[in-house]
Amino acid sequence: LMMVAPADIETCIARIAQLARAAGIHLILATQRPSVNVITGVIKANLPSRISFKVASKIDSRTILDGGGAEALIGKGDMLFIPPGTSNLVRAQGAFVSDDEINAIVEFLQEKNDPPQFAEDVQKQIDAGGDDTGGGDDGGPSDGDELLPDAIDVLRSTKRASTSMLQRRLRIGYNRAARLMEELEERGIVGPENGSSPREIMVDLDAM
Repeated sequence: LMMVAPADIETCIARIAQLARAAGIHLILATQRPSVNVITGVIKANLPSRISFKVASKIDSRTILDGGGAEALIGKGDMLFIPPGTSNLVRAQGAFVSDDEINAIVEFLQEKNDPPQFAEDVQKQIDAGGDDTGGGDDGGPSDGDELLPDAIDVLRSTKRASTSMLQRRLRIGYNRAARLMEELEERGIVGPENGSSPREIMVDLDAM
């Protein structure tokens, strides 16, 4: 999917990751193509942990883990794992679980456990569009975002006004980047949305 429509898929993945965090859902993404075009900075910024099995090169390892090591694994479930909240690598051994074993475990849990209970406030947030996911690098809602000067610096250096550019350069989630772009529009710094194209920069940023 990332090879077919990278911009759209990247935004959707970031959005789903933020909503999943708010709803307590564990989102698992997998790829057999560990390139920077597939595993982008925006995607990595919204995923708190990563796992790599054996890869072909140190470049592939750096793409996944931000460092080498995965190219030296021995295969057959040998893996490197980055836990949430740390950059320290943990070496672990993955186990093979057959479909029959998975089905048996799921059936057991369904029989022995009550139906899931959902928090009403979280459900309301999801129904409303999940604007405020909270936590992580995505920040939160703010009036006069403290990252606004940094966002202006990004526009000044790149000469591009796009939400995805703010996500990548500021390492924030989609929601906060979109709010920053809306604030820039309200202040007359950028123009309105222009489909999939970057917005027009309306002022001389070098003079600000």
